[in-house]
Amino acid sequence: MKRIGAGILAMLLAASVFAGCAAKPQESSAIETTPSAAETSAEQTEASKEAVIEPNAEPVDVRVSAMKGPTAMGMVELMDLVDRGEVSSNRYHFELLSAVDEIAPKIAKGEVDIAAVPANLASVLYNNTEGQVQTLVINTLGVLYICETGDAVHSVADLKGKTLYASGKGATPEYALRYILEKNGVNADTDLRIEWKSEHAECVAALASDPEGIALLPQPFVTAAQAKNDKIRVALDLNEAWNAIQNKDDASRLLTGVVIVRKQFAEQNPQAVKDFLEKYKASVAYTNANVAAAAALCGSYDIIAEPVAKKAIPLCNIVYIDGSEMKASLAGYLGVLFQQNPKSVGGKLPADDFYYGAE
Repeated sequence: MKRIGAGILAMLLAASVFAGCAAKPQESSAIETTPSAAETSAEQTEASKEAVIEPNAEPVDVRVSAMKGPTAMGMVELMDLVDRGEVSSNRYHFELLSAVDEIAPKIAKGEVDIAAVPANLASVLYNNTEGQVQTLVINTLGVLYICETGDAVHSVADLKGKTLYASGKGATPEYALRYILEKNGVNADTDLRIEWKSEHAECVAALASDPEGIALLPQPFVTAAQAKNDKIRVALDLNEAWNAIQNKDDASRLLTGVVIVRKQFAEQNPQAVKDFLEKYKASVAYTNANVAAAAALCGSYDIIAEPVAKKAIPLCNIVYIDGSEMKASLAGYLGVLFQQNPKSVGGKLPADDFYYGAE
C-alpha cells in the first residue's frame, strides 16, 4: 500500500477528536492445531490436500487496533477474554492508540489487520490506499452534544446570537454541525459565533469562564466534564437533531466510528474475519448489557476512568451494524460530509467494494 503523505496525516489528525490518551498493546496466545492427512485412495488424498489449504484451517494472527474512546469500548470483553486465555480460534493481538496519526500509517503499511477508526477516516484510507480497506461494521453512532451551564438552548434555532465553543474544525464535528445548522435555517457564519479550540478541555474551560457560553462536546468527554462541573447540562443531542432533518427517501445517520479490515487480509483469511465479527458482536452486546463490568474493563485498559465510563457507556451509542444497513447508513453519512467538503472523505465517495458483506 502507498504511504499516506504528511498533508493527509495532518487532516487525519483532525479526525481524532473522539480519541483519548496514550495506549499500551494487549496480546494473547492461542493453541495451534494441525489437520490430519488422508492416507488411503488418491481421491481421498486430494480431498485431504484441499482441506489442508482451506483458508483459516489453522489459527492465524489477527492484529487489531482501536482508538481510545467510544470506538474501543465495545471491544473490552473480547480483549479481556483473549488476555485470560479463553480464545483459541485465532491469535488476537490488541493495541490501543490515542490519535489518528498513530493508527493511520499502521493501516496503510499493512501493520494492522483490523481497526476501529472514525467513520470518515475509513473513507479517506480507502481512497488513499486505492481501495485496499473495507468497512466491516458501524460500531458507534453520533456522540456529539451541545452543552451549556445555563438554560437558554432547547432547540437548534436557540443557537442564534450565541457564542459556541467547539473543537474539530475541518473534521466531522464541524461538518456535522454546519449540516444541522443549515437544515434548521441557521447560518453558521452569520447567525452565531463559533470559536474553534484545539482541544475539548479548552471548550470546557471557556464554558466555565463564560456564563452565557455554549460548547460542542463529544461523549465520554461530556460525562468527564460534568463530573468536574455539575452545572454543565446537555442542551441538545446532535443525534436527535440529525435524525429530525432526515426524510425517508434520502435518510442518513450521524456516525462516529466504524471497524475496518485490510482487503488483502479479508480475502486471505475469511474465516478469521468471520470469527472476529462473531466475537466482536458478542462483546458489543456485553458492553451495553453489563455497564458496570464493562466500565471496570474500560478502566483497567486505560480507555477511560471506570466511574466516568459507568455513566458514559449508555450515552456513547455503541452499536454493531453490518451488511446492507451498514452500507445505507454509512453511505448516507459520507454523502453529507462530501457535500460539505470532499476532502473530509478523501476526495470522492467509496465504491461498493468498500462495504464488506453488503449487497
